Amino acid sequence: MGQSSSVGTVGRGGAAAGYRPAATLSFGAEFRRQASRRRTQLALGFMVLLPLIILVAFQFNSGNEDRNRNNQFGSLVDLAVSGGLNFTLFSIFVSSSFLLVVVVALFCGDTVASEASWGSLRYLLAVPVPRARLLTVKLLVALAYSALALLLLAGTALLAGTLRYGWSPLRSQVSAELAPAEGLLRILAVLGYLAVVLLVVAGLAFLLSVTTDAALGAVGGAVLLWILSSILDQITALGGLRAFLPTHYSSAWLGLLSTPVQTDDVVRGAISAIAYATGFWGLAFWRFTRKDVTS
Repeated sequence: MGQSSSVGTVGRGGAAAGYRPAATLSFGAEFRRQASRRRTQLALGFMVLLPLIILVAFQFNSGNEDRNRNNQFGSLVDLAVSGGLNFTLFSIFVSSSFLLVVVVALFCGDTVASEASWGSLRYLLAVPVPRARLLTVKLLVALAYSALALLLLAGTALLAGTLRYGWSPLRSQVSAELAPAEGLLRILAVLGYLAVVLLVVAGLAFLLSVTTDAALGAVGGAVLLWILSSILDQITALGGLRAFLPTHYSSAWLGLLSTPVQTDDVVRGAISAIAYATGFWGLAFWRFTRKDVTS
């Protein structure tokens, strides 16, 4: 008697017939899954709220303008209130060295470690989702939310600043006055470079996320190591060794505002960031595909 049933049929590579690894844990499903998490909502919400807080703070501080002009920060505030583009640049400036680092570390450091701490990671792998695919999808979603956070911060600042202070030329302490259209392009270039630099944080946090079951440890570890690199970069006795630190070119985006544009350090910083991030991600995949997942 012939058998037409395909039950028990083994496909290519030893997998069950009809099993398609590419169909497991899609980007959209993981993106929606992360969107429902409270930490995602709070982080993105704060990116929108921060420029509004700065705007309100400037309103309360308007009576102290003469006193503030006597210091460097006061001069930055004066530039910030001279137009929407300048307010956006100020918001990026005060957020780039720490806040954005924390947000990127949160999205990339929490993504795998939190699953392990909840005990759900082994169930995801039992679907079965190939380990490399699980890491790829989680990394892409984490990077997407990191980019979204950066765009929300800049977009909210530009909208709020333009509504309050108008659409004016971009001014900074390192360049001549730039027409609004060119100023907007310069800010977009700054955002692009910051996104590349923050890939180092993303890579380090992701590596720690697959190494530990403690999400807080992965996030905090990435932030602390970034701060440590920043401190070491201030020690001039290290000489040329500082150029190999991942934070050495983190402020090179200021060259994109100068007249003429200075791109030498921007190129070096982009190469350094991509090299570090690629190395960290490679180690993360190597570690995760070989570890025993028990939680």
